[in-house]
Amino acid sequence: MAEFAPRRFRFVVFDWDGTLADSTAIIASALQSACRDVGEPVPDEVSARYVIGLGLGDALRQVAPRLPPARYPELSARYREHFLARDPDIPLFDGVRELLAALDAAGYLLGIATGKSRIGLDRSLSKQGLAHHFVATRCADEGFPKPNPDMLLHLMDRVGVDPRQTLMIGDTTHDLDLARNAGVAAVAVAYGAHGHEGLAAGAPLATVHSVRELARWLAVHG
Repeated sequence: MAEFAPRRFRFVVFDWDGTLADSTAIIASALQSACRDVGEPVPDEVSARYVIGLGLGDALRQVAPRLPPARYPELSARYREHFLARDPDIPLFDGVRELLAALDAAGYLLGIATGKSRIGLDRSLSKQGLAHHFVATRCADEGFPKPNPDMLLHLMDRVGVDPRQTLMIGDTTHDLDLARNAGVAAVAVAYGAHGHEGLAAGAPLATVHSVRELARWLAVHG
């Protein structure tokens, strides 16, 4: 793992699903199964992956646009059932634990901005034993979800840093839009929910293809 020393950025904010946790296939499958359960057309995998990172309500409206609003609680319940059945199996990407420890030890302030619920994020952090690395976290059910800038604005205010000192790292165009809307630089990771081409269109500082490549980029440019 690369050695780090804070330079350009003080506050590094990570998305969770698809960036730190290898959960995109499970989320996409749960969305597809939930649509099938309620009799809606099943989205293909690309469409199911596209909505990952949004708040759950926004994601469900996109994957099942013809479903009457009164049935969204049913769809949400079916999604949660399918997801929670496989949640214990979700691993971190290789190298994530070491990267967070190295950044923390080097003096970076670390945060999370995620489309997960607070209950879901806290459960994941507890399971992985990572909560101590993060000075602040923000979830979709605590304010406006991505791509509204609320998450990053809240986190920066809480930590006491400005946009020039902050870097967002995520695997979706929703993360890149969040960063742009908050006036924050971003790095895209292309090993999660969205592909390289779509991410590159969001004009990140860099697009990396592994946690190890992300670590090397941060060691040089962070």
